[in-house]
Formats: sequence, structure tokens, C-alpha cells
Amino acid sequence: MTNGKDGALAAADPRQADLHRVFYRYFDILPADTEALRREVYKLRFQVYCVETGFERAEDCPEVIEDGRSVKLEIDEYDARSAHYLVRHRRTGLYAATVRLVLPDPVDVMAPYPIEAHCPLDEPVTDPAVRRHLAEISRFAVSKAFKRRRGEQKTLAGIAPDPEVYFAPDERRLLPHMTVGLFAGILRMTRAHDITHWYAVMEPALLRLLRLFGIRFLPIGPDVDYHGLRRPCLAEPDKVLPMIRKINRPVWELITDRGRYA
Repeated sequence: MTNGKDGALAAADPRQADLHRVFYRYFDILPADTEALRREVYKLRFQVYCVETGFERAEDCPEVIEDGRSVKLEIDEYDARSAHYLVRHRRTGLYAATVRLVLPDPVDVMAPYPIEAHCPLDEPVTDPAVRRHLAEISRFAVSKAFKRRRGEQKTLAGIAPDPEVYFAPDERRLLPHMTVGLFAGILRMTRAHDITHWYAVMEPALLRLLRLFGIRFLPIGPDVDYHGLRRPCLAEPDKVLPMIRKINRPVWELITDRGRYA
């Protein structure tokens, strides 16, 4: 269902609207495939992980000079083997969210992923043939300016708006779908790098939200206490996508770009 000549969302339920068209009316999903865009990724991660949530230590982050002022970047050892995506708010030009895929190490396919370094796994992926096509969804972060509920400001993907950023009603209805926008980026990276399996360590609340969208991950170990409970998971994109299409077709259309990346 739409409202008026611009076809804006008439309801928060994505099944009642052309989510793909409306999302792209307000947001862009773009690869951070230049040095300048990767710096935007690291700046946004510093804002979310160090300033907004305190999950990482600001003093551990490198400092650079940009336009005559000092800025800090949140970078770790896995970024050298990662691909990154950004969600950008078209009206303001602000970067709203970011996510990365930690890719197989090009030299040593058995090199560990973050999940393997921090979580006791019941079912780690040990087959070298599979590990050549294994990636970890990581550094999943949404800026607090593009979150919905103030009670969730201290979560990485929770959703709580900053009063300094004005959102029109139709934009505000899209904020809970920022997660879906990031998954569109994840799927594009997945196809570009021939990935068949996803590792992930996620907040249980985020996993519940993803299930509402039809995005299902399988637990592969006990919850760990790392800045709150986190659950190690595994999924296969080619099994996840048909489930999304069955449960929530508009979300599938946004994530796959109407089947282009299915």
C-alpha cells in the first residue's frame, strides 16, 4: 500500500509496501571500495563501537588528520582481508550503517576467523574446501542517529533517533529496516567473493529481529559474554534466501535487488 504520488510507505509492515523502491528513495547501499570510503567505514565504526557503546577502547584506535582536524579510526587485524559496505542517507549524505565480511585468508585457508578466536564452537568449519568459500559477517553497526528506540542506543544494531537529525515520517518508518539494508550489502559481497557459508556472532535480540524478516542462522556454540551475550552462528546463503522469500517477499526483494543477487 502506498500513500500519495511519491509512493511512500503507508505502514511499518514491509509486506504492505514496495520496500525496495522506498528504501532506495532515501538510502544508498554502496561498497567501500576506495581508500576514502574505507576511511568512512572506520570513522563510523569508531563512533559506534567506541563513542556510542564503549565496546572498544578509544585509546586503542589510530588517529589521523583529516581536513586539518584529528579523527580516530576503529581498525583491527581482520580488515586487511575484509570487504566492506556502507548505507548512506541520501538527503543528508550521512553514513548510517556499515558491515564487513571477513574473507578467507589468501595465503592460509585455515587462518582463524574472529569467531574462532573468541568463541568455543561446537561445530567449527574445518573442511579446507568449505573454508575457501567461508566468510564471517562482522562489525555490524548502525549509527545512533538512525536507530529507533532510545532504550536500544547501547546496542550495535538496535534502533534509537538522535533529536538533532530530522526524519520525515516515511523515513522514520524505514529505520527498523536498516538491518535489511546491511544484509543487501552482505549479499553483494557474498556473490562478489564466491562465498557459500557465513559465520556470525550476533546479539540474541538481533537474531530475533532477523527471524522476523525470514533471515535464519543456526547456533554452533554456547552464548558468550562479550559486551553482553553474543551467539556464534553459521548459515548458508543459498538456504537462507529461499526462506526469506517464503516468509517476507519485500525483504527478499530488497536484499537480492529484486532477484539480481539471488
